[in-house]
Amino acid sequence: MGLFEKIKEGLAKTRTRMASAVDVLFRQKDPSFYQDLEELLITADVGPVVAKVLVSDLREWEKNHPGATPEESLAHLEQKMAGEFPQGTPLWDSPAHHRPCVILMVGVNGVGKTTTTGKLGSYFRGQGRTVVFGAADTFRAAAIEQLRKWGEQLDVPVVHQKTGADPASVAFDTVKSARAKKMDVAIIDTAGRLQNKHNLMAELQKIGSVIRKEDPETPVEVLLVLDATIGQNALSQLEEFRKITPVSGLILTKLDGTSKGGVAVALAQKHHLPVRFIGVGEKASDLLPFDPLMFARSILRQE
Repeated sequence: MGLFEKIKEGLAKTRTRMASAVDVLFRQKDPSFYQDLEELLITADVGPVVAKVLVSDLREWEKNHPGATPEESLAHLEQKMAGEFPQGTPLWDSPAHHRPCVILMVGVNGVGKTTTTGKLGSYFRGQGRTVVFGAADTFRAAAIEQLRKWGEQLDVPVVHQKTGADPASVAFDTVKSARAKKMDVAIIDTAGRLQNKHNLMAELQKIGSVIRKEDPETPVEVLLVLDATIGQNALSQLEEFRKITPVSGLILTKLDGTSKGGVAVALAQKHHLPVRFIGVGEKASDLLPFDPLMFARSILRQE
């Protein structure tokens, strides 16, 4: 199955809600077309601001292209929606000479952060890259054990200490081990106790400083893992984490479990952050690299 087919399958619930209604709207073009389209986008959790922008742009485009077919109008809407996602090469794909690329996985407990850490390791291993995991969520013994199991499954070393150990110490050991072994990527799973924001801020700042202790130019990506099923509430989680740590990209999990996958657009547009991966299932292969145009097409088209 190709990437586009996997994205379509994973976003089936959102597409079921959206695509057939979009098809009817564009074919019938009732007088209330633009209002109905805006409302439909909002029901998919694109958000009122983005929905208004998308529909206003389409209205203006159609005014300037009076002979446009429904297919051409829909293609324009897809392109516009895809354009709401900021782009940029992730640090692990940049031609930087420094290794490893360090990825800090952040997010509240319950979003699937540790599982996503394992799946991300599987993705990089599939690309032929060397990976090390760091179990820096030291306050949850289950998180450490879960990451160790992923390590065994993928043949990836896992740096860990006892429950309650200093997370920054685990992060330091992880990066030091990755440098010594010339690993490509070091993925560090961190705690997610957002309710104790000040402690978490201090913890993440300490982790960041120890990572760069030996080499200030170490490339660090901070990926925030968000549960797509919580819809617009993900916006407030993102706002809180941006106060705590320099989030550089997003991973949206559980998109297969919601009919409101449009929240991806709202998150990217409001905070100007790239979506790096989406989770559309339980298997390791269900963590997919994000493609904005494929995403837009998969929720707006029936086929």
